[in-house]
Order: sequence, then structure tokens, then C-alpha cells
Amino acid sequence: MALNTTTSRIDGVIVVYLSGAIFFGEESTSLRILGKDLLNRSRQIVLDLGDVTYIDSGGLGTLVALYMSARKVGGDIKLANLSSHAHEVLQITKLVRVFEVFDKAEDAIASFIRAAAAT
Repeated sequence: MALNTTTSRIDGVIVVYLSGAIFFGEESTSLRILGKDLLNRSRQIVLDLGDVTYIDSGGLGTLVALYMSARKVGGDIKLANLSSHAHEVLQITKLVRVFEVFDKAEDAIASFIRAAAAT
């Protein structure tokens, strides 16, 4: 199953809704390109993984690479609405300690807004 993405901008935060599988190869490459393009438009990105059916090691590498790219430019990537598979994979790999994970995209957006207000 291919990886499909749709994006929206809410209060300056870009939300990327992902559906399908994040595999090493074409899916990972397209997600990496999309992420770098989005970082040119906003430093605050939420990846909604609610409809992600599978993530392989290459897909995990892509998520980490996007996170690192965001951090290098002073941005952040937060995860929201994890599917059961995505949650399990992130738990097993301990990446839940790297990413901020939220139940809903709205909660992740609110955390960006709170952080901006605190500075």
C-alpha cells in the first residue's frame, strides 16, 4: 500500500496526515522530500499517523531524519494520533522517548502554541 499524505496549516503549524505504509524506498523518499519542503514553510510540524498501517526500519529512519532536520533549523516535529502499529513500533524502538507524542493533532498544535506563548 502506497503512502498518501495530505497537509493543512492550522495556527501556523503544518499538520501532515499520513495513510498507508512507510517503507524504505519510494515512500520514505517522498516523505523525506515533503518534510524538507514543509520545513521551509514552517518550523512546527505535526505528523498524524492515525492511518499508518505499517512502518519498517527504513520508515523509522525517515521519521528520525525528519526530526533531526527540524531540530537543525530550530524546529520540531511532533507525532499525533498513532495507529496501534505505529505506537507499538515506537514503543519497541524507544522512539517514544525522542518524539513528543499526542493523542490528537489538535493537542500537538496546542503544545506548539503554548511553547511560543511561554517565550
